[in-house]
Amino acid sequence: MQYRDRIDGNVIWNGGGVMQNGRGSDRDSSETERGYRSTSRSDPSSQTRQSRIPNGHSEAGGYGGSVATLPDVTQNIPYWSAKRHLTCGNPTPLPSWAPQMTPWRASPSKLKTHNAALVLCLNIDVDPPDVVKTTPCAVMECWVVPHTMPSFKALEIIGTNLRHQFEGLSPKIMYKAFLDPSDNELRDGCIKARQQAKDDAVLFYYNGHGVPKPTPSGELWCFNKNYTQYIPVSLQELQRCLGTPCVYIWDCSSAGHLLNNFITFAKRLDSDAFDNTGSLPDPPYADAIQLAACLADEQLPSCPELPADLFTSCLTSPIDIALRYYITNNQLPSTITGDMVLQLPGDLKDRRTPLGELNWIFTAITDTIAWTTFSRDVFTRLYRSDLLVASLFRNFLLAERIMKNYHCTPHTSPPLPPTNTHQLWSSWDLAVDACLRQLPDLLKHVEPVTGPTPGSLSANRRRVAASAPSQPADSNGEKSYTYIPSRFFVDQLTGFEVWISRGGSALTKRGPLSLPLSRDQSPTPEAMNGSGHDHLQAPADLVKGTSHLVPRKPPDQLPIVLQVLLSQPHRLRALILLSQFVDLGPWAVHLALRIGIFPYISRLLQAAGQDLRPVLIFIWARILAVDQTCQVDLYNSQGYKYFANVLTTPDDPRQAPIPNISEHKAMCAFILSAIARDYPSGQRACWSEHVFDACYDRLDEGDFLLRQWCALCIAQLWDGYDELRVWGVDKGTQDKLIALLTDDSPEVRAAALYALGTFLGASGSADAAKLGGGGSGTMHQLEERIHFRMEVAVVTGAALAIKEDASPMVRKELLVLISCLVKEWRGYFIVCAWIYWEEERRRQMPHGHHADEEISSQAVAEWLGGFDDDSYSEENRVWLSSFFTIFCVLLELSVDPYHEVATNAQTIIDYIVALLLESPFTRLEHSSLNSPPPPLAKDIARNSPRTRVASAEAQTSTQPPPSPMPRPGFTRSDTMTSTMSSTISSGVSNTLRRTSSFANALRSLAGGIAFPTVEDGRSSPRPYVENLRPDIPGVSRPPSPNLNYAQYTSPYSRPSTPPHNAFPSQASPSTRSSLRTPTESARLVVDYLASDVMEALMEEDMERLRARRKTASRSRSHHHGSTGSMSSPSGSTFSVDSSASSVILGLGTGVGIRDVLPLKSRFYDWCCEYFKEPQMRQPEPDEPGSVEYNYQVWRQQRNEQVINETRPQADVADYCRWDRPVATLQFSAFPAQMAFHSYDPHLVITNESDSISVYDWLHRKRLCQFFNGNPRGTSITSLHFINQDVGGLILTGAADGIVRLYRNYDPDVSESSVQMVSSFRALNEVLRMKRGAGLITDWKQIGGRLLVGGDSRIIRAWDAHTETQTMDLETHSDSPVTAMVSEDGGSMVSLASFADGTVKVFDQRMEEDDAIVRSYSAHSAWVQNVKMHPSLSSQFLSASLDGDVKLFDIRGSDSAVHTWDLYPQGLSAFDVHDLTGVFVATSAITVANWRTQRTAVHSLARSGALSTLSTVLTVPPPRDLISPFIPRTSSLAFHPREMVYAFGSLDGSVRVMGCKLPS
Repeated sequence: MQYRDRIDGNVIWNGGGVMQNGRGSDRDSSETERGYRSTSRSDPSSQTRQSRIPNGHSEAGGYGGSVATLPDVTQNIPYWSAKRHLTCGNPTPLPSWAPQMTPWRASPSKLKTHNAALVLCLNIDVDPPDVVKTTPCAVMECWVVPHTMPSFKALEIIGTNLRHQFEGLSPKIMYKAFLDPSDNELRDGCIKARQQAKDDAVLFYYNGHGVPKPTPSGELWCFNKNYTQYIPVSLQELQRCLGTPCVYIWDCSSAGHLLNNFITFAKRLDSDAFDNTGSLPDPPYADAIQLAACLADEQLPSCPELPADLFTSCLTSPIDIALRYYITNNQLPSTITGDMVLQLPGDLKDRRTPLGELNWIFTAITDTIAWTTFSRDVFTRLYRSDLLVASLFRNFLLAERIMKNYHCTPHTSPPLPPTNTHQLWSSWDLAVDACLRQLPDLLKHVEPVTGPTPGSLSANRRRVAASAPSQPADSNGEKSYTYIPSRFFVDQLTGFEVWISRGGSALTKRGPLSLPLSRDQSPTPEAMNGSGHDHLQAPADLVKGTSHLVPRKPPDQLPIVLQVLLSQPHRLRALILLSQFVDLGPWAVHLALRIGIFPYISRLLQAAGQDLRPVLIFIWARILAVDQTCQVDLYNSQGYKYFANVLTTPDDPRQAPIPNISEHKAMCAFILSAIARDYPSGQRACWSEHVFDACYDRLDEGDFLLRQWCALCIAQLWDGYDELRVWGVDKGTQDKLIALLTDDSPEVRAAALYALGTFLGASGSADAAKLGGGGSGTMHQLEERIHFRMEVAVVTGAALAIKEDASPMVRKELLVLISCLVKEWRGYFIVCAWIYWEEERRRQMPHGHHADEEISSQAVAEWLGGFDDDSYSEENRVWLSSFFTIFCVLLELSVDPYHEVATNAQTIIDYIVALLLESPFTRLEHSSLNSPPPPLAKDIARNSPRTRVASAEAQTSTQPPPSPMPRPGFTRSDTMTSTMSSTISSGVSNTLRRTSSFANALRSLAGGIAFPTVEDGRSSPRPYVENLRPDIPGVSRPPSPNLNYAQYTSPYSRPSTPPHNAFPSQASPSTRSSLRTPTESARLVVDYLASDVMEALMEEDMERLRARRKTASRSRSHHHGSTGSMSSPSGSTFSVDSSASSVILGLGTGVGIRDVLPLKSRFYDWCCEYFKEPQMRQPEPDEPGSVEYNYQVWRQQRNEQVINETRPQADVADYCRWDRPVATLQFSAFPAQMAFHSYDPHLVITNESDSISVYDWLHRKRLCQFFNGNPRGTSITSLHFINQDVGGLILTGAADGIVRLYRNYDPDVSESSVQMVSSFRALNEVLRMKRGAGLITDWKQIGGRLLVGGDSRIIRAWDAHTETQTMDLETHSDSPVTAMVSEDGGSMVSLASFADGTVKVFDQRMEEDDAIVRSYSAHSAWVQNVKMHPSLSSQFLSASLDGDVKLFDIRGSDSAVHTWDLYPQGLSAFDVHDLTGVFVATSAITVANWRTQRTAVHSLARSGALSTLSTVLTVPPPRDLISPFIPRTSSLAFHPREMVYAFGSLDGSVRVMGCKLPS
C-alpha cells in the first residue's frame, strides 16, 4: 500500500504539492480494492494509478514522450507474492550496499565548551623584533585602529570588542580576556579556566601580533611583569595547565609551528598517561581541536585594506569581512560605495532583514560545503556537537577562501580537505550582489548613522530595519521601499525538488555518483560477487543482475532544506520535499538525522498549524521506524501529545480534515506504539492521553492498516503494564482481539495474536534477551478462578481459530501466544502430555497386555471424583479438555510443513516433555514413562499400504536398527485427537530421551522429512538428488523459505549424548530428591497415586497464579473448593515463579530446566519496515526504465505475442495431425504429474513420491530439481503453475493434505536457489480408504481461488488473497474426488468427478450443504479427469478408467451428449486442450497386455483419431500400483497455449508431441 487517498489517488497537503500514492494491499480487508503491486513491498497488490510527483505535475506528462510511449504493464494479480511470503514476518536484512548506521547523535561525552580564555599579546605601538611591517600595512584589530587613541584604551576596547564578537557566536559561554598578560598571569588564567570548566571544554584563543613568532620547538611568547622582556611559554606547560578537552585558535604568523608541535606533545602526554594509569585521558590530548591562521613557514597578510587580525575577523565576524572582501574583488555599481556597504541595515538575528538574511544564507552555504566535502564523522563532530565549535568551523571555510588569496593557508586539526573553490561560493557571491544592488533604495529610508561609521556591521547589531510594507509613507509622501528577499532558498529548494522528481529514487552503479560508503564499510569481494550466507542477505527477489545497484548520491541541497525549515513562508514546501527524501529509505532518514534535522522537526511539533500535520506525521513515522531511541526525546518534549491528539480526536466534518485520515491515524498509532515500546514512562504517558481507548475504538475500522497498528499499539501499551491490562480486560479488549482472528488481512490476524501474546506475558521489547513471562499479570478485579478461566479461554479460542490458517506468519504468532500459557500453566500441560503418552502406549501394546491400560483414565476419574461439587468437577474437566486441545494443536504444529512453525512448536513440545520427565509421573509404579518400549508392531506396519523410515534425527538419537524401521501409515481422521494418535508409532519411545526431541520423533513419524538440526538449521538445500541421506533411503528435505530464522532451543542448557539403553539419562545437576533419574526413582517405594500428582501439579500452577496476584492492592484469591496444600509426593522444594518470587511448593516443577519460554516474536519489527519502505513513488517494478519494469514489459509483449500466434493455430488444430515430435526428455522415474507453463518453455514433472523437476522442453535441459517433502508412502497428486503472466510459482498438492508453493525455479531469472513461498494444510479431514486420490486441487487465477478436494467428504475453497478458507462444499459422497475444474472468467461454477463414476456441478453462490446443482452418473468406473469444453462454456468432457469419454451439456439432460468408447481394456490418462477442440487419451496397460501403449488425439468436431502414438514397453508393469493415489500407468498434459502435449510413460521417458499445422 502506498501513501494514498482512496478517492482520487492523490494526497494533497494544503499549500503543498501532490504526492505520489496508490491504494491496495494483499493484506487488506475485503472492502479494499485489489490490483497489481510489486513483490518488493509489504503489499503486493494495489490499484494502478496515475502517478504524480510532488510539484503536482503528472509524471507521464512531465517526462515527455519517451515515457508516454512506453507500453503499460497489464494489471496482473500475483498471489503469494507479498512481502510476508518472502519474509514470513521476519525483519529483512539490510542490503549489502546499505550504509552503516553510525549514531547520529553526539555521544554523551560530546564536546561542550564552558568558558574561554582570550589571550591578546598586542603590545601596541611596539613592533616585535622578528617582524618587518610594510608601509602602509594592516593595523585594524577587532575593527579598531589602535593608533587613533591611547594604547591602554585601545587595548581595552579591542578586548571588549573581541569578547562581543565571540559572544555573537555563542552568548552563553563565559569569556575572559587576558590583555598583554605576563607568563604567570597566563599560567594562572589557564589553570583557573580548567577549574571552572571541570570536564567541559575550554576555548584558548591566542593573538600574537605584538610578540615574536612561535619557535620551531613549540613555544609561544608573552611578557614579563614589567613588559621589558618577551617570555617564551612552552606548549607542554600550556597543555598541562589547560588539560583536556580544549579548543585552540592560533592567530599569529608561523602558527603551524604551534599546531604541529601541539600534536607531538599531546601524543607524548597520552602515552605517558597510558604508561602510568593503563588508560588514555578522556578525551585524549591528541583529540584537541585546533585552528591555525597559517602554515609554519607563512606570515600573516599585511594588506592595508584588510584587518590585521584577518583570521579572527573571519572566525568571529564573517559577514563583515565577507562584504569587505566582495567589494574589494568585485566592481560595484556607481551608486554604491564602500561606506554604504558598511551601513547595510538589519539585524543578524532577524532573517527578514538584509543583514539577517545574508547571515542565514551564509550559514546554509557553509553547512552545505562542509556536508558535501567532509566525512560524515568529521561533520558530526565539528558541526553538530557544540554551538561555538560549529560556528568557528563554519566561519573557517570563509577564512580559507579569503586568506588563500593572500598566500596564507589556514589549517586545522583534525585536518580538513580544501573548500575554497567549492561551487557554492558562486551562489554566495550572487546572493551578496542581489542584496547590495538594493542598498541605495534601502538606505533612503534608514536613519543615517551619526558620528563615525563603525568598523563592523556587528558592532551595532540592532539597526533600523528596512521599512515593512504596512508602514505608512514617509514625510515626502513616498512609499517606503520593501526589501526583496533573495531567491537563494527558493532556487535551492527547486534544485532539491528536481533531484527527487528526476530520478532521485533510481538505483545506479557504485561510483562517484552513488551513495558513499562509510570508512569501515568498503565492499568485500564476497559482497561484490553476491555470495555469502543466504540468511544474512536481503531477499533476492529482483531480476537477475540488479544486486550491484545502489542509491544515488544524496543532493547537495539537503543542509539548505534544513535551514529553510526556519522560515515560515517556505516551511511547508521544505517539509514536503523533506518527506519525499526520507521516503527513499532508511539511508535517507539517517542522513537527515545526521545533518541535524531532529531539533528542528521536534520544535515544529509545537506549531499550531493544521497544514503541517500530515507531513509531520509522515516524517516522524519514518524517523521512529529507523531510530526508535527517539521515544525518549518525544516523551521529554511531550511530543507524544501531538500524535495522540490526532489519533484520539474524532473526525469532525466542520474542521479541515487531514487528507487520507485513516492512514495518518495508522501512522500515529505506530508512532505512539514506538514511544511505548519497552519504555514504562512512554506507556504511562500514552495512557494518560487516552491512546488505549482510541486504539480499542478503531479495531473495527475499515482500513486494514489502521486495524493492524491499533492492535500493535495496544500490544506495546499493555506489555508488562498491569494497570493497563486490568483496564483492557474491563473493556473486553481481549474479546475484541479474538474477534480479529477472522479478519481478512493476515497482517491484522497476526497483529491481534501479537497483542494477545503481550497480554499473556510475551515480551514486545526489541531486546532479544527479554523473553517476558508473568501471564496476564495481577488482574486484581477478577476472582482467582475467573482469572484462570480467562487466560485459558483466550488461548483456546485463538488456537481453534488459527490452527489451520493458511499463512505461516499467523501460525507462528499463535505459537508465541501458546508458549505464554505453557510458561504459566506448565503443570496442566505436563498432565496432558502424560495422558497423551499413556494413551498412545496403551494403544501400541500387543493384545493381552491390559493390566495397566486404564492408568490415565483412572487417574482423571479419581482426580475429578475428589471434588464434592458436580458443577465444579465438570468445570475442571472442561479446563483439562481445553489444555488437552491446545496440546494437540501444538503436536499438530510441530509437524507443520513450514519449517519455522515446526521448529518453534518443537521447542514448546520439548519443554513440556522435559518437564514431564522430571515430574513424579516417572516414579509411578504403573507408568510407562520408565519402562522399555514395546515390541514393534511389525505386522501392522507390514500390512499398512503406506510406510516410511524415520527421519535423520530419530535415527541418530537412538540405537540404529538393523533395517529401516517400518511405521504405520499416515492418515488424518475426523478429529484432531485421533489424527495425532494415528501419527504416533512404536518408535516414539526410542527417541524420548533427555537429549533427543520428542517433537522430532513426532515430526519424523508424520513427515518423514530430514529437517535441519540445530547445527545445520541455516543450511540451504541443494536441488539435486545428493540432498538425500545415503544411509537413510527415502528421506528428503524440501527447499527452505527465504528467511529461515527460527532455531530450535533445547530445554537443557548442555545436552549430551545419552548412553544407549539408558532411559532417560541422568538429570541436570541438582541435589534435590525430586530430581532423581527415573531409573533410580523406579526402585523407590511411592505411596501416591497418579491423581495425586495431577492435583499437585495443578495446585502448583494455582500457587504461581496467586504469587502473581500478591502484588495487587486487593486480592480475591479465594479458591472455591480448594483443598489447600497437599503433601508432596517428592519432598519439599522451592520453585521460582514468573515474577521472580519464591514460593514453597511440593514439586519444584522446572528446576534444572532451561527457561526457553515464552517464545520471542519478530512480527512488530517486521511491521515497522512498512514505514521504512518508499510510499510516495512508484515501486521499482513500476518505475519506467528500471530493470524489473523492463523485464515485465518484455514479458507482457512476449505473452501477447504467444497469444496472438496461438489463437489462429487453435482455429485449425482440431483438423490437423498431432504426431510431430518436438522433444524427448528422460526422467529418472515414473512421471506421475506434469504441467506446462503458459508462456515460458517450462515443463514441471513429479515422480510417484516427492521429487519435482523443471525442464526447458524447447532446449531439452533440466533447470532444477528439488523435493516436496511429503511423507514417504504419499505422492504429489496435484500440480499447477500460478502467476504465469508475471513469472510463476509452482503449486503442489500432496496426499498428506498439504499445499506447498515454490519460487525461483528458473536459474536464468533468479540468482537464488528454489525457495518455499508458503505451505499450509489444505484439508484436515482425510478419509481412510484402500484406494484414494490424494489431494486434488483446481486453481483459478482470476479471483485467486483454490479449490481443494480428494480423500474427503468436502471440497474446501481457499482465498489466496486473504489466505483463509471461504467455504466447505459438501460432496455428499463417500468416494474421493478424482478431478476438479472451474468455469473460466468470474463464474463461481465448478465441476468435480468422483471415484464412483459420478460428476457433480457445484455453485459456490449457494449454501455449503446445497451447493450441488447437477449430478451425472453416466460413468460406471473411476473418473480419471474432467475438463471444460474449449469453446462451449456450457459443456464439459469426462473420462473414466473403463475407457469411456463422454461429453455433457450442463443445460441439457443428465445423459451424455456424445460418448467415445476409446479403449475397452481400460483408459490410463486423459486431457483436453484449453483452446482447440481436441482431447488426448492413453490406453491402460495390464499384466496380461502391456507391451504396447497407445495414445490417440481426437477431435471434438469430427469422428476418428487425428493421430495415434504407440509406445513399446520392454519391462512389464508392477503388479501393484506405483502409487496408491495414482491409478494410472502414464501421464498426459496439454500445453495451455501451444499446440503441443506431453506424454509420460512408465519407463520414465517424456515425449513432447506437436500439431502439424499448415504452412
